[in-house]
Amino acid sequence: MAKRVVFFYFMKKEPDKIREIVSAHIAYWKNNNYRDYMGGPFADRSGGLITFEANDIEEATKIINKDPFIINGLIETKWIKEWMSE
Repeated sequence: MAKRVVFFYFMKKEPDKIREIVSAHIAYWKNNNYRDYMGGPFADRSGGLITFEANDIEEATKIINKDPFIINGLIETKWIKEWMSE
């Protein structure tokens, strides 16, 4: 049974580099058709929240680690948690 995963993150303060990579980040999440994907930035653009389904936390972590923001070292802090929504 698939598990709902939440990826909650804060960005490093590197606005120029973030602007360079943000399109690749958005394309990665929207074009890979992850099950039940939903996500977006916080209103103040300090980070974002992404939720999707994966078989387990290990699979979710592999997916998240391919995010262009992570590959390019733009994430300051992140949490990956299984979410038990009602």
